[in-house]
Amino acid sequence: MGRGDGSGRIVSPPGADDSGTGILHVDMDAFYAAVEVLHDPSLRGLPLIIGAPDGRSVVSSASYEARRYGVRAAMPVGQALRLCPTARVVPPDFRRYQAVSSRVMQVFESITPLLEPLSIDEAFLDVRGVRRLWGSPGEIAALIRRRVAEEVGITCSVGVAATKHVAKMASTLSKPDGLLVIPAARTQEFLDPRPVGAMWGVGPKAAEALERRGIRTIRDVRESPDAALDRALGPALGARIRQLARGEDARAVETTRVEKSIGHEETFETDVDDRELLRSELLRLADRVGARLRTGGWEAGGVAIKIRFLDFTTVNRSATLAEASAVGHRIGEIAVGLFEQIERHDPVRLVGVRAERLRPAGGAGLALWDDDADRRRLEDALDGARERFGIGTITRARHVGRGQGRGSAPRPGAPQE
Repeated sequence: MGRGDGSGRIVSPPGADDSGTGILHVDMDAFYAAVEVLHDPSLRGLPLIIGAPDGRSVVSSASYEARRYGVRAAMPVGQALRLCPTARVVPPDFRRYQAVSSRVMQVFESITPLLEPLSIDEAFLDVRGVRRLWGSPGEIAALIRRRVAEEVGITCSVGVAATKHVAKMASTLSKPDGLLVIPAARTQEFLDPRPVGAMWGVGPKAAEALERRGIRTIRDVRESPDAALDRALGPALGARIRQLARGEDARAVETTRVEKSIGHEETFETDVDDRELLRSELLRLADRVGARLRTGGWEAGGVAIKIRFLDFTTVNRSATLAEASAVGHRIGEIAVGLFEQIERHDPVRLVGVRAERLRPAGGAGLALWDDDADRRRLEDALDGARERFGIGTITRARHVGRGQGRGSAPRPGAPQE
């Protein structure tokens, strides 16, 4: 499997067999770093770390020159600089990244309307219906790579396959600046020798659980008894992994994506061990999550928190709401309750609150008794005041004077490449 530093890269020769394919996964190469080089060409060829320069933040992305030293996304910037002392640290500019992403997506949209953005720097395209316009899937992939390079000024890698799962694996293998085509008839041949951790949806913990049982490759998954996979992963994930290992993936390219979660995180300037301050911070973040839910017309069916301690250990907890809600007070109550379940009391460097399992507001109808009616009216009034006077001017009294130790102004959790 290709590695994050570009070693192990595999690409297809021009004119490679693309029979039976039609799904493309396009992924920008070290996107944030590439955009910074586009903005400042003097950075080209240098090891770049995208992150806050104070050393307490984490790496959002890194150039391939830095990745070859072992620098990875989500790594503390201080650790990254110890691995690569000559690296240049560049503060992230997400508005700049969004602007370049929009230009990339415009290229995709000019090729096919069947486009599914996965994130700011990657997307699936279904090109089966535009062959007469642009050629075969492999030819379309090559065209996209040329146009992104010429019209936007950055490089991308493309996987071409019969399914989304295989296309995504192929694009990863071809990085950076590559194209890998997997004809339908050779899907199993492509999958079998790959490590289980290369499968889309198999995270490090799931891969470790499989490897402990001697299931190390996708062939091993395919040949293992169902009971062994179910014991390692649970019946639902076990069944899903069995299908993917056989090359079966019926997921279509979704042109309309529903937001699945909304969250906010805060990294403190100094580590915090004041439990009351941490509770207040969770409530404040919950208010912001609730405001974004109401603005988007969503309600949450679940709430999750993230707590990162001084040693960078991260603890996640989640709960299902009895009734879906967009009320920040309700979300905050759940978030604080989850926090109280965490037994560790050592200093905290980051807290986060996330609303999950979103659905359109009002989808469940009106209950006979609404415990949150008064709170909902209050928060609606706060929304109106914030819209009129600005987000930072209106807050609950419980948050006033609790800024000690807090980092920069609260912001949504920064996406990591």
